[in-house]
Amino acid sequence: MNPELLSRLQFALTASFHFIYPPISMGLGLLLVVIGVIYVRTKDPKWRQLSFFWVKVYGLVFAMGVATGLVQEFEFGTNWADYSRFVGNIFGSLLAAEGIFAFFLEGGFLGLMLFGGNRLGPRMWLLSSFIVVFGAHFSALWIIMANSWMQTPAGYELAQTSIGTLAFMTSFREVVFTPSFIPRILHTWVASWMVGASFVLSVGAFYVLRGRFVELGKATFKVALPVFVVFSILQVPAFGAMQATAVTDYQPVKLAAMEGLWTDQSCAPMYIVGWVNTAAQTTTGISIPCLLSFLAYGNINATVQGLNSFPSDVWAPINLTFQVYHLMINLGGLFIAIGLLGALFAVWKQRIWRTRWLLWIFVFSIFLTELATLSGWWTAEFGRQPWIVWDLLRTVDAVSPNLSGVQVFMSVLMFVALYALLFVLFIYLLNEKIQHGPEPLAEADAAVTSLPDTFKDIFRRRARA
Repeated sequence: MNPELLSRLQFALTASFHFIYPPISMGLGLLLVVIGVIYVRTKDPKWRQLSFFWVKVYGLVFAMGVATGLVQEFEFGTNWADYSRFVGNIFGSLLAAEGIFAFFLEGGFLGLMLFGGNRLGPRMWLLSSFIVVFGAHFSALWIIMANSWMQTPAGYELAQTSIGTLAFMTSFREVVFTPSFIPRILHTWVASWMVGASFVLSVGAFYVLRGRFVELGKATFKVALPVFVVFSILQVPAFGAMQATAVTDYQPVKLAAMEGLWTDQSCAPMYIVGWVNTAAQTTTGISIPCLLSFLAYGNINATVQGLNSFPSDVWAPINLTFQVYHLMINLGGLFIAIGLLGALFAVWKQRIWRTRWLLWIFVFSIFLTELATLSGWWTAEFGRQPWIVWDLLRTVDAVSPNLSGVQVFMSVLMFVALYALLFVLFIYLLNEKIQHGPEPLAEADAAVTSLPDTFKDIFRRRARA
């Protein structure tokens, strides 16, 4: 049992499972703020009712995100000690900043958001919700910043120490604004907003189909649909293109693996679907001529470097990278079609409420957006191999030296069992909340009865203001 291979498998499992929840937190959080703003402006009680409902769902997602996110920080020490030693002066400071500046901000106001609905006025509750959502985005910023430095390291120097060669920060600005950071954070935020919108659309469509909470379901659907449509249209041609340009400029061998391109080629095609035969060094499938050259360089006649221009020992797992990348791209195109179709049916005599097959597509859209987001992360991480820090440290040299295969194998089994249990529990609790639906405001307001009489009237007046 190879401890390096098993450590890769374990980190892929734990990180992928964790990555289910932060996009929902950011996307759902954005819509929570939108719903809160609508209530403050209109005073329509249905928006207050929806706020109470979605805050409870947010709390469940947040708890799962925190519980699964802590695991990776321990894995850096247990499984990837040589990596942590090499980059700890840079990577560690970014993770510390995420905890100090972002997580504490998010966690500090979370209690007000979850339990302050009846105790704070609508504006103060909206403010606390906004700060929590801002904290979630700020947390993602630091994490993506750290990961982007691994993809395109900058602002560092290597120095020989008593424990080996280590990387030290020379410019905080260059570390923060490493070349791939801005495209990656924008791409991640937009993907998260699409995940959150699809989640809200899924629940709203489900209520309409089941004939329960129909008015609330339609209201929440109408709020989420424009968000989904706008960002699905912008994601691939705008933010996805920025990401592709960064990969072209700084990680050309990754680009070649993503497109299964073997030789340098002008007017290089971009595949829609295909299969890479590594042994024969061929890629077959359906492609669009010259599109890769145009997207990479803005010129259909530009030459794109192929894999054979680079040593084979720096090739990523080519077919795996190719497949997950194209899964993400194709799902992105599908989202545009779904969003525009939904918008058309919504505008066209409100036919969407009578079109059950389209509503069912929106019910299942959350699974597709989550899969697309995971595929994007897999593309970035698989495509970076064999480097854990691009062109500086190989993954094989980053694993903890005293780790045994048996230790990692047993921990992998433990995580599989534990995460399966957690996921079943999460789905059960989430389904219970969705099936129960939004509570009437009178029931939500009952929470103030446990307060002293002097404060009851104050909080009731504020909540109803």
